Amino acid sequence: MRIAYDHQIFSLQKFGGISRYFIELAKNMSTASEDTALAKFFAPFHKNDYLEYNHQNLSFSGIKVPDIRGSGRFCHAINSFLTPFFYNNFDPDLIHHTYFACSNWKSSRAKKVITVHDMIDELFPKQFTNIDKALEAKKIAITEADHVICISENTQKDLVNILGIDIEKTSVVHLGVSLLTKNVIFTELVDRPYLLYVGSRDGYKNFSGFLKAYSNSPHIKNSFNLVAFGGGAFRPEEFATFERLNISTESVKQVSGNDALLAGYYRNASLFVYPSLYEGFGIPPLEAMSYGCPVACSNSSSIPEIVGNAATLFDPFSVESMRNCVEEVLFDNDIRSTLVTKGFERIKLFSWEKCARETHEVYKQVLQ
Repeated sequence: MRIAYDHQIFSLQKFGGISRYFIELAKNMSTASEDTALAKFFAPFHKNDYLEYNHQNLSFSGIKVPDIRGSGRFCHAINSFLTPFFYNNFDPDLIHHTYFACSNWKSSRAKKVITVHDMIDELFPKQFTNIDKALEAKKIAITEADHVICISENTQKDLVNILGIDIEKTSVVHLGVSLLTKNVIFTELVDRPYLLYVGSRDGYKNFSGFLKAYSNSPHIKNSFNLVAFGGGAFRPEEFATFERLNISTESVKQVSGNDALLAGYYRNASLFVYPSLYEGFGIPPLEAMSYGCPVACSNSSSIPEIVGNAATLFDPFSVESMRNCVEEVLFDNDIRSTLVTKGFERIKLFSWEKCARETHEVYKQVLQ
């Protein structure tokens, strides 16, 4: 089986979840089945960090360009021009598109697979600008694909309901999760125990709801700080929210750093809180579990499907529900200990080897 992964996401993304997903697939594809699978990337010009690593089992050669304004458009344009030459030479049995742009190369033989990670743009269009063309390209790419992989049952359900895709044309393959790093920075991180939030804080991520729950609980606010890792420095409107909610700026900290530092924050947090209104999968709760951090998260979208019984769940639209859930975990050592134990068991279900093996099965079915 000859599998080609196209250039799209590696032209667009310096690093991130989608490009990491395809790297892990390719790394594990050669051992995913007893039959021989040759997986090859096509991204002669790219700006992706992951492609620069010397991965075993990764068939790739290319030139990394600086991640500056316009470099993504440059990579996409020249790679699109070169695509027909690559495919004609490699002659793939199957092309797994890494994003949703229409291909300028057509084959009567090669099957096309595409992965849908979420339907966030379709469900929250007002939170994004100038997305009409992107949504149309996504719909066309999904419609033209021979098969669609969804990373959760919830994403599959939303895809079918929103775009009317035949469910028989889709499969669910969960992502894998691996430790961010074996290195953990164990410095004195904050001067009080803390709740941890990771990632973007905008819109559907519901960081504002988390702040309200935090501010509404004297027990939490008087005993715990709140650390937001990543997502950029706090903006003026966020400082205004702190003031409006009577949250001291000494109690709320924004931190940026590498995986080793993030691992340290996971390891030392009293609780990881994931208040998102919608996720196609939700990797951060599993990352937290892998470092022995108890998890409280939303009961919405794919999140309950992913965390199972290894996290406590709250209604993300209810400040009271979130506050009560967080208080319950923080002030009950037995609950915290149980969540940590269940978390270590839960993450065993999400390996990249399993993801590659199940994806390989999808490929075989498509080629039959």
